[in-house]
Amino acid sequence: MPYRLSSAASLDDAHLVADSLGVRLATVDITAMVDGYAGTVADMAPARLGNICSRCRTNILFDKSAELGGIPVGTGNKTERMFGYYTWHGDDAPPVNPLGDLFKTQVWEVAKELSLPERVVAKPPTADLIPGQTDESDFGLSYHDADRILALHMAEISRDRIVELGYAEKDVDWVVRRVAGTHWKRHLPTIAMVNGMAINDSYLRPVDYR
Repeated sequence: MPYRLSSAASLDDAHLVADSLGVRLATVDITAMVDGYAGTVADMAPARLGNICSRCRTNILFDKSAELGGIPVGTGNKTERMFGYYTWHGDDAPPVNPLGDLFKTQVWEVAKELSLPERVVAKPPTADLIPGQTDESDFGLSYHDADRILALHMAEISRDRIVELGYAEKDVDWVVRRVAGTHWKRHLPTIAMVNGMAINDSYLRPVDYR
């Protein structure tokens, strides 16, 4: 689902992956859909444009699922979700996410196990909206270090202990702040409770399905 700023290499790589897995590929250009709104905004920041693109793609995914009788499949990984590095109600919206419990570096290992094209596996992850932009340049650290720090942090290892293990203080502090500042993105919308049956807050919790 390319936008007019998407690189030609991204489209080529999508074809490589589809051919490698034997998946039928269809291309839906989202430029007109995005620019119908974005074109009316005088100063559209790249982050805002990226969110619009993501939500347009999600609309198309759900519509195509209705057309084909399928279910949208998400592609977000654990690293992205814990860092809040995704579009809320965009790329996190599909109801099924097979990669959601895998760190980014583990996703690369799965890709290698599936013998996906090396060109795709080795390319720097990017939102593909700004030439030269990459996930790791946004983070200020590599996924290799980010995943290891994140795994330790999620295992409730203290910040000071993680630093003692040899990780840079600024990197550890960035991971801790990022996780702490994005909890809201990993939950359904907060509901104002006006009675004792607010869905997902006091009513129909998973335990109620026993």
